Amino acid sequence: MRPLIACLSGALFGAGLLVSGMTDTAKVRGFLALLGPGPWDPTLIFVMVSGILPMFLAWARNGRQTPVYAATWPERVTGIDGPLMAGAVLFGLGWGLVGLCPGPALAAFAWGGPEVLVFTASMAAGMVALPHIRKARPA
Repeated sequence: MRPLIACLSGALFGAGLLVSGMTDTAKVRGFLALLGPGPWDPTLIFVMVSGILPMFLAWARNGRQTPVYAATWPERVTGIDGPLMAGAVLFGLGWGLVGLCPGPALAAFAWGGPEVLVFTASMAAGMVALPHIRKARPA
């Protein structure tokens, strides 16, 4: 049952990214360019609110102590450390420079053009390299 729910959730998420314009790199960069060079595009605020508001209402009304299709919630990260900060910086750089983050990059992979292919390949290379980097780094 979990694989089916994961597949349906991923498909719904990807469809939402496509319909909302989150896979359009120019739209995302226009949203992130608060101070220019061109006019600011605030339309993605509606995308964020349409995701955050229903989830907030669902948790406020029906917050769960345990997940529906698992025994426990995943372990919660409570501290801020170097790897978290490095990941946040890389995420922000990718989002700001290219106009993509991992979800929209995968949703746009089939038709997004060369920048999407380079971004997705770089993201995949980083995911493959990370375990090796962690192993090599002294604890």
